[in-house]
Amino acid sequence: MRDEAERAAVEPVTAKAYRVLERLIVTLELAPSTTTTEGALIERLGLGRTPVREAIQRLAWEGLLEVRPRAGIAIAPLHAGDWLRVLDARLGVETILARSAARFVTQGAAELFKQAGNAMQEAAASGNVVAFLEADKALDDALALASDNAFAARLAAPLQTHSRRFWFRYKADTGLAESAGHHIGLVGAILGGDEDGAGEAAGRLITMLRSNAEAALR
Repeated sequence: MRDEAERAAVEPVTAKAYRVLERLIVTLELAPSTTTTEGALIERLGLGRTPVREAIQRLAWEGLLEVRPRAGIAIAPLHAGDWLRVLDARLGVETILARSAARFVTQGAAELFKQAGNAMQEAAASGNVVAFLEADKALDDALALASDNAFAARLAAPLQTHSRRFWFRYKADTGLAESAGHHIGLVGAILGGDEDGAGEAAGRLITMLRSNAEAALR
């Protein structure tokens, strides 16, 4: 994977604004149920008004922010029970993406899977939660690319972001190795062109996360 400096040099500023703001929400640096302002976010990100505004609009559409005219921007609340709803929605669409990725994966997408998988294993071994989340997102991006199904990928992306946020809140302190193992199993099935195996691996990943969510609810 590119290091942070190289990625920043080539990444469009609007995409960077979205990535950074999404990470602040997922890692709870922008705390659930609090409010902020567009101006405060522009200052915090150090980027222009237009890219930050576009990132805010996209995250609002994804349900992570709520823009309240004349009252600021509200960060979405975090209720443990909602994690189960997110995962129920993920199951079907990610099974489709995984099977499709195993069928259509290209050499370029395969390389992205390998890079993200290696980064995830390294992050799990070192206990670096933020690096683990970045690798998880890179794997999701590789899955979207490999699947050749933009419709399913657009459905999955916000659900994946919500799920990362819940996982960071309720499981990040103990779940790195287990989660990495399930992700690597999914990658292996996709790179092996095993459609059935990829679909089953996606199901096992969601099942594991669902057990995490049920424990958080208890």
